[in-house]
Amino acid sequence: MNSKSFAEVLERFRTIEFKESFDLIVAIANGGIIPAALLNQRLNREIQLLKLNLRDAAQKQLYPQPRLLEEIRFEVKGKTILLVEDRVKTGTTLHYAQQLLADAKLVKTFAVNGKADYCLYNEACFRFPWLM
Repeated sequence: MNSKSFAEVLERFRTIEFKESFDLIVAIANGGIIPAALLNQRLNREIQLLKLNLRDAAQKQLYPQPRLLEEIRFEVKGKTILLVEDRVKTGTTLHYAQQLLADAKLVKTFAVNGKADYCLYNEACFRFPWLM
């Protein structure tokens, strides 16, 4: 498995360009929390958590579909949202999250690694430096 240094990943966070101006950052918990916090340092936007679960810590699928673990307690209607996940494997969780945020004006996706509207990397899996 490849690895990246924290400095290398952080530089990508600093230099990624966004075309939109976002009202809100929504982190898919738990993996999206650290990336959302790093993006918040740059974008200075409110962060909310969307508590979903599909896989365990070893990435073994737990359920046939993602599960919403806690009801959404923040307003999304009419907002432009940056939806943040750490890694996207199949896109199942990201797609489900987008459905949950359907009342938003616009939802753009962000992943540290994997296919998303914005991603730092889209390559073979690597160990995240903050999990080492």
